[in-house]
Amino acid sequence: MIVYLDTSSLVKLYVPEIESANIKRLVETATLAATSQLAYVEARAAFARKRRERGLTPKDYRTVVQDFEDDWESYFIVDASSALVKWAGDLAEKHALRGYDAIHLASALTLLNEADRSVIFSCFDSRLSSAGRREGLKIIS
Repeated sequence: MIVYLDTSSLVKLYVPEIESANIKRLVETATLAATSQLAYVEARAAFARKRRERGLTPKDYRTVVQDFEDDWESYFIVDASSALVKWAGDLAEKHALRGYDAIHLASALTLLNEADRSVIFSCFDSRLSSAGRREGLKIIS
């Protein structure tokens, strides 16, 4: 099984939040954990916001960023190609999604179309979950 992590799920692997333990178990049982190339910048921005809002101490922030950097190459990264970005634009219009959410949906659907095994889409946004379900993805949220 492949698990595709949107940024909200990816961040839960590094910052303790509700559902963090469940996402860690999901990733541990998957044969492959995947995300979008653009999740890198989204995750780094989320970590920095947590630090600014004092949700992470400076030391914890450095540890989180280092752990994320160390792990990044272990994820299967879906490239944000021109074709994928254009498809994401169509999906954004079709499902009334925000831009990066549409990128995540298009990335997960790309995996679904190209993989020889099931893809589970992990996200924590109700609109994105609904769109994924309507597009044929198995949803974990």
